[in-house]
Amino acid sequence: MLIVAALGGLIGYLGYRTYQTQAADRQRELFLQTGRQAAINLTTISYAHVDADVARILDSATGTFHDDFQQRVQPFIDVVKQAQSTSEGNVTAAGVESINGDQAQVIVAVSVKTSNAGAPDQQPRGWRMRLNVQKIGDTAKVSDVQFVP
Repeated sequence: MLIVAALGGLIGYLGYRTYQTQAADRQRELFLQTGRQAAINLTTISYAHVDADVARILDSATGTFHDDFQQRVQPFIDVVKQAQSTSEGNVTAAGVESINGDQAQVIVAVSVKTSNAGAPDQQPRGWRMRLNVQKIGDTAKVSDVQFVP
């Protein structure tokens, strides 16, 4: 009887640890995918549909990043339209740097190709970003963005 109880306890413990590991993996993947998508949203903007591009950025943002970006939306839109600017970002690498509870720091490397009216097409530029990602319910949003040299 003692062996059966001990075996049952061990199986329960191992099952719980497996559940915790899977939950942590899902959360890590959520943070990583949110960071990747936010980097694309921030670097893929066209003067032809800048309003929708800005709305997409704001929808994926929270906290002070959302508030700061929202305050600067109109000047940003005006500059993009005036320059007839188009940029397209492609994530080349991404990884979760750290996780602390419902927040994470994600590092994303992006190759960005930009063009402006009257200027020749430029070579793609490499950018690296550190994004603070915060889990909100079943989703996650970006709460801060820093460009990393």
